[in-house]
Amino acid sequence: MKIKNKFLYREFLNREKDIPRASYIPELEFYNAIKAGDVKKVTLLCQESFSAKSGLGELSPNPLQNLKYHFAITAGVVARYCIEGGMDLGEAYNLSDYYIHTADSCSMPDQISSLHLDMCLDYTRRMRALEKRRIISRKVVETIEIIYDNLHKKITVDYLANKVNLSNSYLSTLFKKEVGIPISAYVQQKKLEVAKNMLSYSEYSISDIAALLAYPSHSYFTEVFRKEFGITPLQYRNQNHHKISS
Repeated sequence: MKIKNKFLYREFLNREKDIPRASYIPELEFYNAIKAGDVKKVTLLCQESFSAKSGLGELSPNPLQNLKYHFAITAGVVARYCIEGGMDLGEAYNLSDYYIHTADSCSMPDQISSLHLDMCLDYTRRMRALEKRRIISRKVVETIEIIYDNLHKKITVDYLANKVNLSNSYLSTLFKKEVGIPISAYVQQKKLEVAKNMLSYSEYSISDIAALLAYPSHSYFTEVFRKEFGITPLQYRNQNHHKISS
C-alpha cells in the first residue's frame, strides 16, 4: 500500500501534464501554488510556454503586444496573491513593475515566455523564503521540508527526529516554540490542505485520498476532516468540486 500511495500522490501532483482542463481551474491552482511557495508545482505548471498558452483573449490585434498585456495581467494577479500570503505590499508591486517593464522591452514571444517563468519562480521562491524567515532554526526548516516531501506517508516525531538528528523531546519543544503548534498538528494541517485540494481538483474517491495521505481508514479521515472543518469530505467535495473537462 505504501508504494501505491506514493505513486498516487505523485500522480496527483503531476496530473496537469496529462489532463486537458478548462483554463480557469489550473489558474486557481497556479496562483495558489505561487502563494504557497511551492516551487516544484509552479515549475511543473510553467512547462507550457506562456506564448503558447491556450485561452488567452485578444487584447490587441498585434500578437506580441497581446502577449505583453496578458503578461502584465498575470504579474498583477501574482502580486496580489503574494500580498495575501504575507509578502510586503511594496516588494510585491515593485517586483511586478520590474517584470512588466522588462516584458515591455521584449521583441520576441519566446523572450516573454522565458521572463514569465523567471517571474513566477522569483515570486514563488520569495514566498517560500518568507515562510522560512518566520522560523529561526535550521533544524525546524529542515523538518518542515521533510514533512512536505512525505505527506503520502505516516509521519511520526520519531521519524522526523531521526532524520534531523535531534532527540524527540528537543525537536518537539523547538518546533512548537518556533512554529506555534505541535508537530503532529502541523502534519495534520498540511495533509488536510492537500486533501482539500484533491477533493476540489481530482476525481479520486474519498477512500483513495484517505489511503494515499496515509490515514488508517476512510472513517478516521472523515472524522478528522469533520472535526477540523465542520463538514465531511463528501460535503466539502459537493460544495467545491471542479469537474475535470475532457
